Amino acid sequence: MAREFIVPGRIVTGEGALQTAQAAMGSLGKKALLVTDQVMISLGNCAKVEQALREQGVEYAIYAEINGEPNDLMIQKGLELYRQEGCDFLVALGGGSPIDSMKAIGALVKKGGKISQFMGKVIEEEMPPMVAIPTTAGTGSEATQFTIITDTEKDIKMLLKGSCLMPDLAVIDPQFTMTAPPKITAATGLDALCHAVEAYTSRKSQTLSDTFALSAVKRIFKYLPQAYQNGSNQEARVQMSVAALEAGIAFNNASVTIIHGMSRPIGALFHVAHGISNAMLMNECLAFALPGAYGRFADLGRAIGAATPEMDNETAAAAFLAAVGQITRQLDTPTLEEYGIKKEDYFAAIEKMSHDAMESGSPQNTIRPVSQDEVKEIYRKLWK
Repeated sequence: MAREFIVPGRIVTGEGALQTAQAAMGSLGKKALLVTDQVMISLGNCAKVEQALREQGVEYAIYAEINGEPNDLMIQKGLELYRQEGCDFLVALGGGSPIDSMKAIGALVKKGGKISQFMGKVIEEEMPPMVAIPTTAGTGSEATQFTIITDTEKDIKMLLKGSCLMPDLAVIDPQFTMTAPPKITAATGLDALCHAVEAYTSRKSQTLSDTFALSAVKRIFKYLPQAYQNGSNQEARVQMSVAALEAGIAFNNASVTIIHGMSRPIGALFHVAHGISNAMLMNECLAFALPGAYGRFADLGRAIGAATPEMDNETAAAAFLAAVGQITRQLDTPTLEEYGIKKEDYFAAIEKMSHDAMESGSPQNTIRPVSQDEVKEIYRKLWK
């Protein structure tokens, strides 16, 4: 069966990528809305992008209020600024939050309204040109047709989709990831690992997505611990930037599965950063998914050297799961309790979380069939 494979319009990667991409950025419009956060300004990263725009004669306005995971109110403010300033294209600098925000703002530029109007629908809007410049190696948002925005009225994270949300230009310059602290490096790196593993073990996997997913998993197991232990390790940073891009391309075309489906409700209700909630769930969710796809998980175990060619699939799959447990511990993934969540509040929310997880559709991409009752049980097991 024929399958579509979607990637950004143009990708520039490696040391000096921002400088190499300047001319392409300059061709997209006359005035950009630069969507970012205060951390990027304080670190001096925003100034580098501003300079690149100035060198191309491009005017810009800065929207630096994405200080947390994006919600519908942030998007409305960004849209208002875009219109007030007379912008004609968008540039996002930061982690997944500014890039997701850029996409959501872009979806509203032509017709207006609220971003929540797209919940449960495929977005098919005329978009302004978009440039994504990630500063973390993890979300892969620079290479996806998805955006995750919190609906503050319904208290849910909306997974919104549309091929029009794919950036026209992705600039993967490792200079921007060098400033990520260890906790962010770990959370975003494990998020990328989730993307790659889920893409490879999804019902919607395909040959090309498998290629990118396997490559990403191998890079992450090799280089993420190095980047976490020594943030100035340029080779590790470069390799993790590539891995995050690969993982983003993989899950953009194969989708995510049970981890992401269960992660979003935890993030929405308890304000846990997306990468951390994914990391918290990884072991329990993959243990559940394993019996449905021993061969797929065995491939991953052999790819990272955790399993030998002589092992049968079930043994090799178990070896991969053990390796996942090891890397999450190595990167100091917190428990729910360590994160500051109260047990009684968490258990009281399981009914809503399980409902919202299944409503997202992601768990149903898991090769092993999953019910809402089974999702509830995984949430219970997560409390340790």
